[in-house]
Amino acid sequence: MILGALAAFGPLSTDAYLPGLPQLTRDFGAPAWAAQLTLTASMLGIAFGQLIAGPSSDSLGRRRPLLAGLVGYAVASAACAAAPSVAALIVMRVIQGFAGGVGIVIARAIVRDRFEGTDAAKMYATLMIVTGVAPICAPLVGGQALRFTSWRGIFVGLAVIGVVLLVVVALRLPETVGPDERRGGGLGDTFRPLAQLLADPVFAATALAFSLAFGAMFANISGLSFVLEDVYGLSPQAFSLVFSLNACGLVAASQIGGRLVARFGAPALFRAGLTGILLAGAATLTVTLTGAGLAFLLPSLFLLMSSGGLAMPNGMATAMHGREQVLGSAAALLGLGQFGLGALVAPLVGVGGAHDALPMAIVIATCGTCAFALERATARRRALVSAHG
Repeated sequence: MILGALAAFGPLSTDAYLPGLPQLTRDFGAPAWAAQLTLTASMLGIAFGQLIAGPSSDSLGRRRPLLAGLVGYAVASAACAAAPSVAALIVMRVIQGFAGGVGIVIARAIVRDRFEGTDAAKMYATLMIVTGVAPICAPLVGGQALRFTSWRGIFVGLAVIGVVLLVVVALRLPETVGPDERRGGGLGDTFRPLAQLLADPVFAATALAFSLAFGAMFANISGLSFVLEDVYGLSPQAFSLVFSLNACGLVAASQIGGRLVARFGAPALFRAGLTGILLAGAATLTVTLTGAGLAFLLPSLFLLMSSGGLAMPNGMATAMHGREQVLGSAAALLGLGQFGLGALVAPLVGVGGAHDALPMAIVIATCGTCAFALERATARRRALVSAHG
């Protein structure tokens, strides 16, 4: 439960205030793309927070970086609530994301400290139950909270959550990397595994396909509130319900994958998830171009998120397999790619303005197609390597 809560920092930091994005835009008198930059800022912070915390946790152990990150998250969330302008909010979101990224990457590394192979894939799928509570509950709670408070009150709630997790981790989460298991040496030795992993073509390609899959999902996450509220005229509460139903599909698919991974293997399930994302992207783009309507758009987006629930845990397990000595670094690169792509797509979906759904559809279709093609090429390379010993 603790690891699931830490891994939920990403959706928790983004989804809770999604229903308030249009309100935030009006409060600051800012365009839609500026409000979506607050998402980009958070994703960039999360990406680089993982890049620093992952290798550092291989050298320092998991607990010390994690506790420091939780303190930073609570303080930065409170600062977001008091932001006087959209520019100040963007800066605070970078810091909040950086601190939250520490929890995400260390939770992933701790799983691989304890589990290997298909057991690790099952554990990642199990964590999706807890992680899935955040995208299901956060927008619902955020949408209802907007009846009584503003988007600022939502950030106050995130600060409180950070304090609670800090206390729980300090009391209940043990160190999983003993002194004799840590990487020695100086700063260069700490971060050298990052370059070694990037030089591995199979790891690099698998990590990129994993990141592109998340990019397709995050295009939906960052653009859906504007599409449903400003294009189709739904209320923030109705948006929250749709978003939560999609999150239920993500959680259900992850659990089905957890039951099937021992039989089919993580790479095969990763491929199946990417196939679903590819089809969902094509359907979303077709519906948007033809103006087929909400009744056709919603099933396409449900397929997208459900397929992501199959692809993400199995893609993570596939990429981290055989990296036992550099788990923190491997998790950091996966996080950098995942949240870096998320940061890139967030402003792209808003380039047409708050009343245009086409940019979101294009980004989803492009990321899904590239992820599928890259995984297919990587699978063939993996098979060739295996055939030649």
